[in-house]
Amino acid sequence: MKFTKMHGIGNDYVYVNCFEETVENPSAVARYVSDRHFGIGSDGLILIKPSDVADCEMDMYNLDGSQGAMCGNGIRCVAKYAYDYGIVNKKHISVATKSGIKYLDLTIKDGKVSLVKVNMGSPILTAKQIPVVSEKEEVINEPLVVDGETYYITAVSMGNPHAIVYMADIDHLDIEKIGPSFENHVAFPDRVNTEFVEVIDEHTLKMRVWERGSGETLACGTGACAVAVASILNGHVDGDKSVTVKLLGGDLQIFWNRQENLVYMTGPATTVFDGEIDVSFLK
Repeated sequence: MKFTKMHGIGNDYVYVNCFEETVENPSAVARYVSDRHFGIGSDGLILIKPSDVADCEMDMYNLDGSQGAMCGNGIRCVAKYAYDYGIVNKKHISVATKSGIKYLDLTIKDGKVSLVKVNMGSPILTAKQIPVVSEKEEVINEPLVVDGETYYITAVSMGNPHAIVYMADIDHLDIEKIGPSFENHVAFPDRVNTEFVEVIDEHTLKMRVWERGSGETLACGTGACAVAVASILNGHVDGDKSVTVKLLGGDLQIFWNRQENLVYMTGPATTVFDGEIDVSFLK
């Protein structure tokens, strides 16, 4: 199987061009290639496929083999791959995902994509649609008991469910301990991605993320979008300007156009290397 290793500010995936390749068992392939000792090493697998409704389609699998609905850092890399490898030849493209069609604007430098702006669509705040179990229609700064401790969460979906928690110091957080407890909490029927956020100033946020099915990752695009939305709703940042979200792998610029109710994410996409790997034994 031919593949390309790519990352969006450290959120790395193995990308396969399914215009040319066929992946018979993507869940098993995702688990195999994601292993950083016996495989390639990644946060998962993303298949770039033909689409009848968009320029291409993206199927995303976590490192545990579960399928995800959307990946903000991943879709930027899909756009870069599509342009750099000749699937598309235009600066405004569409990508079909399990969360609907997303529209992207490409910045080209020296013939290659260097920066991608993604229209991530409208944030979902209704508890039942996220989903999160609550008596409230929206979960904004509501208490949740996790491992015997009360946290105040804001729940947002950007194609994936997110729980945002604010803390004074996220650098010393034992995320390996608390992350799984949030992910598998009974309040989240489909599990949840959890963002632990430190407010720097009215334009800047710092976050760490525990992703369902992957654990802590260096970055999460949908998570950064959810954090910006939650922080505006909670009055932590200026909602009229772009918000810088600082992740372990780098920075993303997020702007929630509240008049259109659309969230825009801008960030880099990087190709690491191309290669081939034998997956014929995965039946």
